[in-house]
Amino acid sequence: MPRFSVIVPCFNVQGFLRECLDSVLGQSFRDIEVIAVDDRSPDGSGAILDEYAERDPRVRVLHLPENVGLGRARNAGMPLATGDFLFFLDSDDTLTPGALRAMADRLAETGDPDVLVFDYARTYWWGGTRRNALARVLAEAGEGTFTAAERPEILDLLMVVWNKLYRRDFVEAHGFAFPPGYYEDTPWTFPVLLTAGRIAVLDRICLLYRQRRQGNILSTTSRKHFDVHDQYERVFAYVDAHPELASWRPYLLRKMGEHCLDILAKPDRLPPADKAEFFRRTAELFRAHRPADTPADGAAAALEGSWAAYRLRRQAARTGRELGRRARQGRRAAARGVKGGWAALHTRRPLDENLVLYSAFSHRGVLGDPAAVHRRAQEIAPHLRGVWVVRDAEQARRAGLLPPGVEYVLPGTLRFRELAARAGYFVNNVNWPDVPGKRPGSVHIHTHQGTPLKFMGADLLAKPGARHGLDVPGMLRRADRWDHSLVANLHSELVWERAYPCRFASARTGSPRNDVLVRARAGQGGEPGAAVRARLGIPADHTVVLYAPTPREYRRGGYAERFDAARLAADLGEGHTLVVRLHPSLANGPARGLGLTELHRRGVLVDTTDEPFVEEVMLASDVLVTDYSALMFDYAALDRPIVLHADDLGAYTASRGLYVDITAEPPGHVARSYRELAWLLASGSWRDTESARLRAAFRARYCAFDDGWAAERVVRTLILGERDWTPPGPAASGTVAASAPPGAAQVPAQLSGHGRLAPS
Repeated sequence: MPRFSVIVPCFNVQGFLRECLDSVLGQSFRDIEVIAVDDRSPDGSGAILDEYAERDPRVRVLHLPENVGLGRARNAGMPLATGDFLFFLDSDDTLTPGALRAMADRLAETGDPDVLVFDYARTYWWGGTRRNALARVLAEAGEGTFTAAERPEILDLLMVVWNKLYRRDFVEAHGFAFPPGYYEDTPWTFPVLLTAGRIAVLDRICLLYRQRRQGNILSTTSRKHFDVHDQYERVFAYVDAHPELASWRPYLLRKMGEHCLDILAKPDRLPPADKAEFFRRTAELFRAHRPADTPADGAAAALEGSWAAYRLRRQAARTGRELGRRARQGRRAAARGVKGGWAALHTRRPLDENLVLYSAFSHRGVLGDPAAVHRRAQEIAPHLRGVWVVRDAEQARRAGLLPPGVEYVLPGTLRFRELAARAGYFVNNVNWPDVPGKRPGSVHIHTHQGTPLKFMGADLLAKPGARHGLDVPGMLRRADRWDHSLVANLHSELVWERAYPCRFASARTGSPRNDVLVRARAGQGGEPGAAVRARLGIPADHTVVLYAPTPREYRRGGYAERFDAARLAADLGEGHTLVVRLHPSLANGPARGLGLTELHRRGVLVDTTDEPFVEEVMLASDVLVTDYSALMFDYAALDRPIVLHADDLGAYTASRGLYVDITAEPPGHVARSYRELAWLLASGSWRDTESARLRAAFRARYCAFDDGWAAERVVRTLILGERDWTPPGPAASGTVAASAPPGAAQVPAQLSGHGRLAPS
């Protein structure tokens, strides 16, 4: 008896059917049966099903003699099911890799509940992907089981059948079945969830819900949408037949009203001539089932009035929104005038040579190179007033990105414009998007975000896919403000001067944020990674593999899963911990919902994407596995092994562009497939003599100016103007370029044109 019976009704889906079936049959979890129901489809769907059944014994095809509709096609497949759990999959949707394994593991963990609810993401015909807007309901539901009465918010999720698994014995015991007509999921889902004694959730995107440009039945303009009234009549009939559910009637009445009014409000559902009738039918249903002592609230309150009153309210709401929009535009324009005038007043005042304005990662908080510079400035030049530009102070505090006592200002405020007009120094790792024009004498120090491997700046003009949404000319105009561009190697110096053809001078300071890595390599400060490991719950004796992939420009949204992280964690075996850190651009997208969050919860791996300081994550690891992430250049400063996974080098180079073929002069061994990667890690080759040789050559090229004194070098030479300063001694031998004496300040001669508060 299989674990899952996947019931797939098919009608006019020949263009999507193969993708759907492949996503099921290609799963790593194979204890399934597929019951494909050909609902008398006039296209080639039936033939495709027969083809799959011939080559895979897990597929069984049922050809119906006549078209019966989606609900009844599902009913036809249920008697053939022998699995422990039923899964109703629409034939134009697909499963995500590893979804069935995650479901099976969660069912085992929760002791086979009546219903398992999992997450999904919408995939649009134009290529976009958007996660379920109410994913937090699953994240907050806890690890055990519950009833709908204990967590009623579970009913706020989309009332569909395909985001759930149903224990077959439970379904058969209660005789649940699908009715005919549109919205057939409604009289199934509400009774099932209200009746279930044990519900569990899986906070993982297991299904991709295809949003077709055409062909979606529910987006068809038709009177068939009147079926929703009959479906809710069935829901109320079920409640009437089960007195223990009577308390749910007010809730269901409100949901019915909201659902019907939502259908009415959509422009593509009902013929215009039928909208008044639909409103009246909805109002009649509302009155028929409304308990006498239950007040109408929320959107459903509109059903107590007339169709004319409803239309007037909607028109008034639209008018109000438009007036509000125009008023906001006027206020913003007036505010810009006031702020501009305020800033102009302050430009008449002298620059404050002790005021340093800091920002990092578009005002996220105290991070990166600017943070390292700020910390060192506080120690050696306490007279300097450092102010951070922070977009959301409360969020930054919660994330640990705004330490107590740090002075900050919100961007766009009058105080920000005052400080920006008078600051003598600006330190940032991205362009300043909202700073007024550069005043003569102010000094802009641009730290970047590491060594460039991928095309940047003006070089993106040749890569239209990579620069999608980027205003490259505007980026260069803002870069014209730079006085100093920090570099850790000659490669960076050459690239930045090419990618940003502006008037700055390169400062061979090293990367300030890497000082901690260089000093850790030199054995200074004890074992800095031990505390991080303890906080992350990683055993002290484990070998920690850090996997840090970079986004792909050839995929909309940037996320491309190159291999199954759960498989890698398993292949690493005992005594190893897999730590995953996604690129910040992927942190809030669907990538983590595609298994990473669930694997972290189960302890299969450790997700450190939200860890604010990547330096700490690097210190806690023993080896880095990455593809084309610039993190490898920082990690090299630690002198710990690096493995490249470059299975799509050609596609990545064509879409984004690489300044060097990183596989020709790699920081360690290169894997061009998952099989090679797994072998490198399992065999121990990742830390052999050849790996050390490659890493040493790589570090000599790309960590040439990283000697552990970068932050202090920036403060003393670029802010305090101590041109002859040299560090007391190198933090670690072998990090400074061979052409420079150990401990020498790596500030080039061309910087002499940018004196302290001198016009640039």
